[in-house]
Amino acid sequence: QVQLVESGGGLVQAGDSLRLSCAASGRTFSTYAMGWFRQAPGKEREFKAAISWSGGSTYYADSVKGRFTISRDNAKNTVYLQMNSLTPEETAVYYCAADLKGIYRGSYWYTSPRKYDTWGQGTQVTVSS
Repeated sequence: QVQLVESGGGLVQAGDSLRLSCAASGRTFSTYAMGWFRQAPGKEREFKAAISWSGGSTYYADSVKGRFTISRDNAKNTVYLQMNSLTPEETAVYYCAADLKGIYRGSYWYTSPRKYDTWGQGTQVTVSS
């Protein structure tokens, strides 16, 4: 089975940057589309960014376009989320997820948690004012 482990979260000031990492093990990482979601206390899990299995296509929530960048390094079995210009509203637990099935449903499907089969345990990001 596939296991995902997030890291890189922490406490930062508003306007600062942070890079999250998601390391995968158990299966061939390069064949999976990957997504990043966040979940604030008492809120639903929310899409932030996704990347296709090849790395050739990326997708972003409107709220993070121009500030966040998703990338992957298949040689390291790792996907990254570079977060710039952070705001307190982005305080949440951030999760990475893998789509093991690879069923194409259109680009919009990348934004849905239902696309993904395997989730990490999350990493906490806290942004202070």
